[in-house]
This record gives sequence, C-alpha cells and structure tokens, in this order.
Amino acid sequence: MEFDFANIAGQDAYKLMISTVVPRPIALVTTTDQNGVVNAAPFSFFNVLGANPPIVALGLDTHPEKVFKDTSANIRQSGEFVIHIVNNRIAEQMNICATDFGSEVNELEEAGLTTLPSVKVTPPRIAEAPVAMECKRLVTLEFGAAHNIVMGQVHYMHISDDLVIDADKHYIDVGKLDAVGRLNAAAYARITDRFEMPRMSVEEWRVKKE
Repeated sequence: MEFDFANIAGQDAYKLMISTVVPRPIALVTTTDQNGVVNAAPFSFFNVLGANPPIVALGLDTHPEKVFKDTSANIRQSGEFVIHIVNNRIAEQMNICATDFGSEVNELEEAGLTTLPSVKVTPPRIAEAPVAMECKRLVTLEFGAAHNIVMGQVHYMHISDDLVIDADKHYIDVGKLDAVGRLNAAAYARITDRFEMPRMSVEEWRVKKE
C-alpha cells in the first residue's frame, strides 16, 4: 500500500509516522514561565543531532486552537529547558505530566515528582529522572501554524551514579538506564530485548563474504 502525503490529512500523516518511526526516545521537558511557574511535559518527537557541539531537537506541536503549548511558550520566552530521559521507573509519572492541565497547574506536583536546582539554567531538574540535560535554545524552526522544532545545546548533564560504569571514560550502563520508548497510540517499549551487532571494518566484511 502506498500513501501520497500530498493527498492525506495531517492527522493521518501523523498516525503513519508515529507507527513506523519506532521506538522513539521520550524527553520529559521542564520549563518555567515568566512568573517562575514550572511546567513539565513529555515529547517523543525528540532526538540527539550532534555531539560537538552537543545538539538536541524537540518537535513541538500547538494546541488545536493554534496557540503555543506551555513548553513552546516558555522556551520562546526564556530560551532555557531541561530534558529528562524517561525510564521504566518514572514512566507512569511521565504519563501524568502528559495530561492536559491548565497553565497554572504544576504537573510535577500532580505526578508526585520532586525537583532539584539546575546548574546553568533556570528551570529545575527532576530528582527522580536518571538523566537530566540542561539546555539553551539555539534556533526555532517554524513549519506553518501547527508545528515548530526547537534545537538546543546541552550545557550540563546530570546522570545517576548507579548508571556510570567508568566516569573517566564516560561509559554508561544502558541496561541499568532502562529507558522507555514511545511507539504509537498508548503503546510503549522497554529496551530489555537487546542484541549486539558490532560495526565491521572493510577487511572483516571481505572475510565474511568469502
């Protein structure tokens, strides 16, 4: 079956994309508004795009009435945000933060999550998260009235001590991280079923072919 994206509705394109680009990492993002009110919301249109400098990207949609969601509005105002990696331990709390509360509601309090001060940005980090990345916006790309992409640079990272295998070599135990990925609809995935597949050199590939 084939789909011409020029001839299908945006919501249908969305369903095709999220059902095929899987699993997607989840960013639980904290921001603050101009009054210091903390907002937390998860996004699965998220990934790392570079390491030198360290660049991350967030795909942010608007509300159906075409107004910016709290995360978008706060990043536009302050240029700062903290990305948290979601693991199995805080998956349910992440889902609570996805609830469409009003702007005056602190999602972290509703989810029973606590905060700690960040080092280089104003928004706080989530104490229970295994990884927190303090970010500052580099650029916002706007695509029509419904979608924008925020690209930010990571300036500081917090990692739970039990995940670090070798601090000097910056080795992290991905298994202990136990990250959760987004599939489609209400479906998520864990990284418990893993396999190793080392990249081959040209010489190794030639030997394998023989």
